[in-house]
Amino acid sequence: MSTQNDAVTRYFAAWNATGDDLAKAVAAAFTEDGTYTDPMVEVGGHAEIAAAIHGAHEQFPGFDFKLSGTPDAHHRLVRFTWELVSRADGSAPAAGFDVITLADDGRISSVSGFLDRLPGA
Repeated sequence: MSTQNDAVTRYFAAWNATGDDLAKAVAAAFTEDGTYTDPMVEVGGHAEIAAAIHGAHEQFPGFDFKLSGTPDAHHRLVRFTWELVSRADGSAPAAGFDVITLADDGRISSVSGFLDRLPGA
């Protein structure tokens, strides 16, 4: 399961990247035509995925996306849970789970995200 775990590690690196590192991290994690879909956004390609990540950082400054639990995988599918954690106090106002599909090169070709907890919900 090292390919799947490596993909999850790169996924979180992308979601936690900022500035000049963001484009590089997205390219390392996603295929050029990769897609990301959750209840709030549906995007495709490196530029749109990077823009969605940047938007999350603007909405939640000082927070990091963190893996919670252990990824579960079979074939080219990996599912895992995550939390959005404050660097200041450790609170986690948002949480969810994602299912990623891997391409032959081990990068992510698609993400289907589900939100389990949102601030103010």
